Amino acid sequence: MKKVLKIDTIPAYNASVGCQTFHPLVGVVDLSTATVTKAPDAQALEFGFYSVFYKNNKNCELRYGRNYYDYQEGTLVFIAPGQVVSIEEDGSDYRPSGHGLLFHPGLIRGTSLGHNMKDYTFFSYDVHEALHLSEEEKRIVFECFHKIDYEVRRPVDKHSKKLIVSNIELFLNYCVRFYDRQFITRDHASTGTVEKFERLLNDYLWSDRLQSDGLPSVAWFAAALNLSSNYFGDLIKKETGKPALEHIQSKIIDLAKEKIFQLNKPVSEIAYELGFKYPNHFSRFFKQQVGCSPNEYRSSMN
Repeated sequence: MKKVLKIDTIPAYNASVGCQTFHPLVGVVDLSTATVTKAPDAQALEFGFYSVFYKNNKNCELRYGRNYYDYQEGTLVFIAPGQVVSIEEDGSDYRPSGHGLLFHPGLIRGTSLGHNMKDYTFFSYDVHEALHLSEEEKRIVFECFHKIDYEVRRPVDKHSKKLIVSNIELFLNYCVRFYDRQFITRDHASTGTVEKFERLLNDYLWSDRLQSDGLPSVAWFAAALNLSSNYFGDLIKKETGKPALEHIQSKIIDLAKEKIFQLNKPVSEIAYELGFKYPNHFSRFFKQQVGCSPNEYRSSMN
């Protein structure tokens, strides 16, 4: 089992790679100037801050859990506090290369960015989901890095925090745009995802899995398609305009309506057939979705 090296602060990270600290809560690092010449003995890292790394070379791979990041030259990878990332070298001399943006949760706490961090779902992506940049996108990324670095290095004044945080937010908003472009242009990531999802969903609902395994979750379909839940959800919403959960719920309601036509079946039996452990949970779900109870819906058909 690999030893995990926890690095909780940005000064501690800078010290580990031999880079200077200009601000305790944020930094832009140029790893080509780092003095470290070998990977850490732990070979697995856990950061206490947000980090975004741009990769220049090919001499190491990153793993999150059991899966590899699709982390090639010219890509960005996003790591949230508490995620454990493993480093796997290719056998050549280890020398860090690339750039990184690091910012501590304490920097953005109480700001609009802190409130909206949950919306940047790419910090949760975990398999084949690095952001691949075009040349123009690389230019924009490095312009953002340069502006943040400029503010970090200058003497602190009353405007510093606002400008640093707003530039980080600008950078992340550009990344949202770039990921939207990637969803469209990277065929292996998006082509056929909706069709595969629909097929899996239909197979699940029309088999006996509802009774044996219960209601399916978004996470189940994401895993079946070898995608993280957030990335899968973003793909489905991008291509259809509706969240994946809404698709699942709509299909379950359609199936429920079909079963309610079978007047000889009590609602409780239908609930169990649809994977609900308790009939009252099914009745509440049906009323939320349809606007009336299952029994009221059955009565309206007469």
